[in-house]
Amino acid sequence: MTQINYDKCLEEMFGLHRFGIKLGLDVIRHILNHLKNPEQTFSCIHIAGTNGKGSIAAGLASILQSSGYKVGLYTSPHLIRFNERITINGIEISDEEIVSSYQAVKAIPKTDREPTFFEYTTAMALHLFGKSKVDWAIIETGMGGRLDATNVLSPALSVISNISMEHRFYLGNTIAEITGEKGGIIKHNTPVITGVTQKSAVDVLNRIASEKSAPLYRLGAHFKVRRSKNNCFSYSGIDHQWKNMKTGLPGNHQVDNAALILAACEVLLQKELPLKLDQIQHSLRTYAWPGRLEIIPASSGNIFGIIPEIIIDGAHNLMAARKLAKFLKQKYSPKKITLVIGILDDKPFKSIMQSLLPNFSRVILTEPDIDRSLSPEKLMPFTQSIVRDTVIVKDVASAVTHALETTPPDSAICIAGSLYVVGEAKQALKNIGIPDSNKKNISSTRSIRA
Repeated sequence: MTQINYDKCLEEMFGLHRFGIKLGLDVIRHILNHLKNPEQTFSCIHIAGTNGKGSIAAGLASILQSSGYKVGLYTSPHLIRFNERITINGIEISDEEIVSSYQAVKAIPKTDREPTFFEYTTAMALHLFGKSKVDWAIIETGMGGRLDATNVLSPALSVISNISMEHRFYLGNTIAEITGEKGGIIKHNTPVITGVTQKSAVDVLNRIASEKSAPLYRLGAHFKVRRSKNNCFSYSGIDHQWKNMKTGLPGNHQVDNAALILAACEVLLQKELPLKLDQIQHSLRTYAWPGRLEIIPASSGNIFGIIPEIIIDGAHNLMAARKLAKFLKQKYSPKKITLVIGILDDKPFKSIMQSLLPNFSRVILTEPDIDRSLSPEKLMPFTQSIVRDTVIVKDVASAVTHALETTPPDSAICIAGSLYVVGEAKQALKNIGIPDSNKKNISSTRSIRA
């Protein structure tokens, strides 16, 4: 396939956004039936929740691959290239595979409505995983769970990371209602791992799991962690006690995500998968998840001379913003940090900014190139009431350049507010020769995608 076909393919796919979000399973089932149900040809783990889904998914994919399995990983959104959403053994699918899978889905007779962008991409991912004969697929939900396009799976294990208020128009106005939607991924007689803590959420998950005879394992009840330092911890689990564990992802909250990964490994061990502790430990220490507390160390030798340390974190909702604020307060309180931030219009921007802004000496407001972005002019009055030194640089790449030009080398830059901002910022940094953090996902170091 030529590059122009790939570009045309993406243009058509992104054009599907005009149909908006349509929750429901009839269309995706229709598509998969015409594709001969590829989702039935491999084992899978299904992951829902408000935050941490991607980190958990990537960690499990890395562990399963290091254990000798061929592993597909489906996540969203992408940061720079669409291909990031679908990987096999840590390698992004090719442009040609994007085009061929899109054409396979496009050729299917339509139902009474056009498939949405997410239904297309989900079908493409499952089609490619089936075609590539993966052993395992780790599948992240898009929104909610019960009516999410990914909820056609029959997983070996379900994971619900945590719950907070999000997407109220689609999922409900209370924690219990939102939990009911995300708990919709629970299947009959299928184990569930969760980090949910709110009483109303726990009650909902207990009820759903009981109705479906699904074993439910909760962080803090059935498995626990004891933190030490440098992201090290001891894990007291369902069947195992593992000491001297460590996650390579920074942030105290990543220890909780690691606990969910380890509990999932225990369930897989119950299913007689030959996972070895040393492989689990090594994968947990070395895997990466870009754009989530990704730290690029200070460096020199580029057009800006010496650049300061750069912290990149999506922090796209209130829970994530609070976790980023806690991390910054613990690690960077002596420094004067510049914040580059853009927020989408469906987010509680005042609460997000109230959590983040006390950690910064100055702010650069920007907006990603997406129709759901919140105008920096709307953010300006509230932001400036907390951090007087606030400016607007609308284009994300220009905002990053401005931060690099004006931030002293002994300070730091934090880029946050939306994964769309993070994606555009990472592309801008790449364009001017500033590399990603040195840490790589262990699975991406494999030489072939056999």
